[in-house]
Amino acid sequence: MKTKIAIGSDHAGYHLKEAIKAKFSNDYQWLDVGANTTDSVDYPDFGAAVAKKIIEGEAEKGIVICGSGIGISIAANRFPQIRAALCTDSTMARLSRQHNDANIVALGERLTGAEIAFDIVETFMKTSYEGGRHDKRVTKLSQLC
Repeated sequence: MKTKIAIGSDHAGYHLKEAIKAKFSNDYQWLDVGANTTDSVDYPDFGAAVAKKIIEGEAEKGIVICGSGIGISIAANRFPQIRAALCTDSTMARLSRQHNDANIVALGERLTGAEIAFDIVETFMKTSYEGGRHDKRVTKLSQLC
């Protein structure tokens, strides 16, 4: 059975969202929360929708995309169980998983090309959390709220 991944974007991230789904269509089961067009919408709605899919156990991880990745990552991080990491390269994606147990990767369509985004997504999905010395810090993140 394929891993369930929640994915969402605003209008500015729509094209990259669709490209990621197509690129990894054989690897993951996508739970697409929208947007479904390039018509203007509000990124907080889609960051929250992806976060809720993870919190409710419907998805293991998530991907959120807006123009810069900043706003939608802030929206997702409003939930104490969520650790959304804005990544601009695969090293950030790897470290966000290994050290921070990030469960959502945030991307900016206007700042990150598709090929780099594909590398970020692949790295994020395939990298495991190291635990150990990082456990105490990750636990503290959830206790801050």
